[in-house]
Amino acid sequence: MISERINLLRKKFSTNKIDGYIIPKNDEFFGEYSNQDRLKTISNFDGSAGLAIILKDKNFLFVDGRYTIQAKKQSGKNFKIIEIHKFLPYKIIKNLNIGFDPTLFTEKQLKVYFNNLSTLKPITENLIDEIYKKKITISKPFFSLNKKITGESHISKIKKIVKKMEIHKADYIFISAPENVAWLLNIRGHDNPNSPIPNCRMIIGRRNGIFLFVNKKKVSKIIKEKKLNIYKIIKPDNFETVVKNLKGKKFIIDPLTCSIKNENIIKSKFKIILKNDPCYKLKSVKNSVEIKNMINAHIEDGAALTKFIFWIKYKNKKKITEIDAEKKLEKFRKMNKNYLFPSFNTIAGTGSNGAIVHYRATKNSNKVIKKKDIFLCDSGGQYKFGTTDVTRTICFSRQKNSIKNIFTKVLKGHIAVVTTNINKFNKGKQIDIRARQFLKKDGLDYAHGTGHGVGFFLNVHEGPQSISKYNSVKLEEGMVISNEPGYYKKGHFGIRIENLVFIKKINKNLNFENLTLAPIEKDLINFDLLNKKEKEYLFKYHLNVYTKISKFLNKEEKKWLATLI
Repeated sequence: MISERINLLRKKFSTNKIDGYIIPKNDEFFGEYSNQDRLKTISNFDGSAGLAIILKDKNFLFVDGRYTIQAKKQSGKNFKIIEIHKFLPYKIIKNLNIGFDPTLFTEKQLKVYFNNLSTLKPITENLIDEIYKKKITISKPFFSLNKKITGESHISKIKKIVKKMEIHKADYIFISAPENVAWLLNIRGHDNPNSPIPNCRMIIGRRNGIFLFVNKKKVSKIIKEKKLNIYKIIKPDNFETVVKNLKGKKFIIDPLTCSIKNENIIKSKFKIILKNDPCYKLKSVKNSVEIKNMINAHIEDGAALTKFIFWIKYKNKKKITEIDAEKKLEKFRKMNKNYLFPSFNTIAGTGSNGAIVHYRATKNSNKVIKKKDIFLCDSGGQYKFGTTDVTRTICFSRQKNSIKNIFTKVLKGHIAVVTTNINKFNKGKQIDIRARQFLKKDGLDYAHGTGHGVGFFLNVHEGPQSISKYNSVKLEEGMVISNEPGYYKKGHFGIRIENLVFIKKINKNLNFENLTLAPIEKDLINFDLLNKKEKEYLFKYHLNVYTKISKFLNKEEKKWLATLI
């Protein structure tokens, strides 16, 4: 099927006078998740990040270090898999005329990946859609969040954006990322899997009002209810017409999410100011109401996960598969009326599948979970008042000391992160070193960042903050971030311990405070490798878990959880 689609695509090359075609992961809204996954259509790869290049006689799939194993399994038959950080795509297409869809790329992306833009040819119609058009019919309307949930009105947020515009004396700003529109207007939607992000864009005028580009049917209800004050509702197809009729000189666009097509439309009339959308920074710092709601979401999510861990370790008497485990965890979450849907596709990998960092069980890969296995489960939920993301590594029998030692060093890194003095180490790249230090003493490491920002009932992956080797964003009070060091032995097992934390200020000191409330696997810990402070941390953490979630557990679950303190 994939090879047939590749051949159909190649037949389009001569008509369009190109030697190849580029297919990114993202759709025209540049979100992490989409119902329109053209990269999967042409390659079978379903990871969250990637880029394919189809030439007349060769196919290449570029992925980052998280996905090399997965990509080889899913796409290795038809594609050469390349780790993008080691070999940039432009080296492959020298002296070739390569087509691309200008609605799916930013100018910045193309410059990074392809260096010389003169070799690239924009093609108006998407060639993947011409050979395989996926019908997407989502008619559910957007909905609004009240101030009790968000802690701030949309009018107040818009005023903050206008102040940012005044600094640059800009007449307009294009809010091109739907996640930022969602945060700004306190609205959510049903347009994307795993995320309540509504597909829409905005133009905010410093003096001339607000334009929301969206199907009117999607917002008619919340406008009728007077929950949203919008200047004009515009059909997305009329973007160019609106821009041409605007009066002014300067226009702010975000180089990370404004497509080449839309940038060219704005550039034809206005002076462009390239700036990161200020919404990113503003929404990364959660207010006290959002933090309170996130805490409540994690209490409810922690209860579900704890029930699952107890069940899979001690109550399950049948042979179950990875998919069975995934469904059971989802069942526990669905017991809560505030739970809506997963915040990402659950990673439930046993044994060697656990070594695939962003593994997802399929009918072909689905393994029976064996007693001797180490089972890695990375999952999360979207609740009505918060987003969760948590990983636990579980065992069902006594493990080798060598494995316990590795797990313990991952745990030591995890503890080193959460106990960081943020006044002293306030950048992600500084904290990332702390997470890896114990593994590196043994020459071990992991090919992903230690932590990512998390949205408030939005994206499970959110910037600009992260704990990674290259992130220099200053961490601030109210930011939510994951803490997830790991280790993966190809063909054998995967280990990862992930909690979400938020930054709390106590007496002028910034500290990480755990949001996630679920037990850490004690049967995999070599306590001889933990110092006194680390043991104390583990005791206090499990005591806190018990205090917060025991009321949601039955007698057996509660009794077991108490033994971990």
